[in-house]
Amino acid sequence: MFSLQSLIRPNILALQPYSSARDEFKQDSNQIADLANFTFLDANENSLGSVIGNFHRYPDPLQQQLKKEIAQWRGVQPNQIFLGNGSDEAIDLLFRIFCEPQQDHVITLPPTYGMYEVAANINNVKIKKISLTADYQLDTNKILQAIDKQTKLIFVCTPNNPTANSIDPASIHTLLAQFQGLVVVDEAYIDFADSPSWVSKLSHYPNLVVIQTFSKAFGLAALRLGMAFASPEIIAYFNKVKPPYNINAETQRLALQVFAKKDQVQRQIATIKTEREKLRQALNFLPLVEKIYPSDANFLLVKVQNADNLYQKLIQQGIVVRNRSKVTLCEGCLRITVGTPEENKKLIESLKQM
Repeated sequence: MFSLQSLIRPNILALQPYSSARDEFKQDSNQIADLANFTFLDANENSLGSVIGNFHRYPDPLQQQLKKEIAQWRGVQPNQIFLGNGSDEAIDLLFRIFCEPQQDHVITLPPTYGMYEVAANINNVKIKKISLTADYQLDTNKILQAIDKQTKLIFVCTPNNPTANSIDPASIHTLLAQFQGLVVVDEAYIDFADSPSWVSKLSHYPNLVVIQTFSKAFGLAALRLGMAFASPEIIAYFNKVKPPYNINAETQRLALQVFAKKDQVQRQIATIKTEREKLRQALNFLPLVEKIYPSDANFLLVKVQNADNLYQKLIQQGIVVRNRSKVTLCEGCLRITVGTPEENKKLIESLKQM
């Protein structure tokens, strides 16, 4: 049976989190209806304000207004949401909360997002790598065989980066049912896929953590805002360990504005999916293209002739793609982001000249 307490590092279980001045005030003022006219002399802020704008007050440490909007959008409760400085903060906190350095390990499934390995190395946590199959799916039997008492996390990226395909849900269900640690499903590209989000399965699996981001479909990469969805018990430990004001006020304000323009966001997603198909068809006619892999993301993985040389020639044309030819199971491949119609046309015309 799954036991969250048995997974958490003992020092984290015993940790007394930092209590900010504003945290304590909100706890003491729960019964007060109108807080707008309070004089705040509790947090040693600069009471004269900032010379460049209204930035002198600390932001909401738990981002309550923004979480309320996200909760309605994703069909969860606000206490099932953690917001991080990019999804990379959520990934790092998973290691810090659940993995004892030099003792526990995690499982990654290459080719996959490289930050899982970087975060493991930073936190001095061992990695077991179980490669995807030739068609970029989970080798479930090998993964289950690799699990032991020190396995704390399994990272599953779907749609996967850099391969762009979605992972078969049945294999993820198997891991969630048979693994007593946490299965972390990274859905950075979920809005470009036709399959439903794993957020809808949180009530079924207490060991499920879903990671998403505002960087892709919402176009807010510069703001660095990521999300983790899990049980309220797991989210409580995220909040216990995170820095007190990890999401700045401007990021919260701008992210809230996006929710007033969700229709425009959906139209952009539809345009990207249309352009993805047009780009796929155009690439398919080029002799130097050997294979285009199926995509549920906003990019294509393309196997080409002499990938290293082609990558350099594109740079000379002022076009930058990602060379993935040295990555396991991606030999000879370039990863190409779906651009604007004009950018995609420029890419195709350049490739035709080559």
